[in-house]
Amino acid sequence: MSEIVARVQPSLRGRYAPSPTGDLHMGNLRTALLAWLFARKAGGQFVLRIEDLDRPRVRQGSTEHMLEDLHWLGLDWNEGPDCSGPYAPYTQSERLDIYQDYLQRLETAGLIYPCYCSRAEIAQAASAPQQGEEGPRYPGTCRYLTQAQRGEREASGRRPSLRFRIDDEHIVNFTDLLAGPTSQHVQQVVGDFIVRRADGIFAYQFAVVVDDALMHINQVVRGIDLLHSSERQILLYEALGFPVPSFAHVPLVLDKQGKRLAKREQSSGLAPLRAAGTTPQQVVGQLAASCGLVLPGTSISPYELLGRLAPDLYAIMRTKQ
Repeated sequence: MSEIVARVQPSLRGRYAPSPTGDLHMGNLRTALLAWLFARKAGGQFVLRIEDLDRPRVRQGSTEHMLEDLHWLGLDWNEGPDCSGPYAPYTQSERLDIYQDYLQRLETAGLIYPCYCSRAEIAQAASAPQQGEEGPRYPGTCRYLTQAQRGEREASGRRPSLRFRIDDEHIVNFTDLLAGPTSQHVQQVVGDFIVRRADGIFAYQFAVVVDDALMHINQVVRGIDLLHSSERQILLYEALGFPVPSFAHVPLVLDKQGKRLAKREQSSGLAPLRAAGTTPQQVVGQLAASCGLVLPGTSISPYELLGRLAPDLYAIMRTKQ
């Protein structure tokens, strides 16, 4: 149990937590701006965290480029990798011992188990069709393996991932500040999910919960594509004895074909705009106009925008979903 976290009642604390897998595109920047606005409008604190656990995908220099772009845009933060803070470190690759400690707590509680299945085997065994980008529901193949059966698989050279054991009947309900009431029967839709991969990398769903809880983040603002990660994360918050934050999932920025932007598309970032002489105020105005906060063509800084916004920013954004 995390008694210290549970006792603390901080004012609103928001965050932005990008992954250094490439330069930030306009969708990333708009989410960062909105997360900053939600926190600052409430008089709260804003935290920057770097989510670099998936080391094979990390691009050299990306963290520095992301910080530079956010500063250039006019955003600031109270805590982060470049200014430290009371809950440092703010870079996930420096927090591995912390994750291991909380993983051990789940193991002690009997809530995780080793899984030796490959993705192909899960796809073949699953009776349900694929669920979005995350593939088919995990059917629980390794949930009840005996120690002898686990030993046989390890003797054959299989390295297990670790899965979180979900109650069969648990339905998670929460109300997103923008998307509204949301519900998911996680066992039926996703199944027991991975908290540490077979290659030893801690899973996003697990690490983000530990980080947000220990950093006292009580409002999570991110893209709508992560809406249904929330139910799994709520299960982990509850299992670890952490308070559950509020969630606000914002619309994605789409390209001309109606597809979400990707970091691999260099034209979707700030570099070409800066090279063309576009000012930070023009970019902020463009981002704000794209979600209806200002009129098209407005040139404005983040703090000027903050001063113009109505107190109920959530109500404004709700109409843009």
